[in-house]
Amino acid sequence: MTALVIYSLCTLTCLVCVVLLFRGYRQSGSHLLFWSALCFLGLTAANVLLVLDRIVYPQVDLYPLRLVAALAAFLLMIVGLVWEKD
Repeated sequence: MTALVIYSLCTLTCLVCVVLLFRGYRQSGSHLLFWSALCFLGLTAANVLLVLDRIVYPQVDLYPLRLVAALAAFLLMIVGLVWEKD
């Protein structure tokens, strides 16, 4: 039960970050906010997969999918940082 609460709060926190970053991007037009929002969207997906892996379907190993989602999220952030530098 405690794990479900913690995982859910982490997922909710990432989702709130996505909303706030997209809202900031719409207001300012800063591309770095856009890439950051995409990164947090990927981290939200990784957290959802964590809940599914540990709580909903403990018999199924979703660890590789979680890693791919987190890697994709961080790659989006790196692309955004490199793009913004140019």
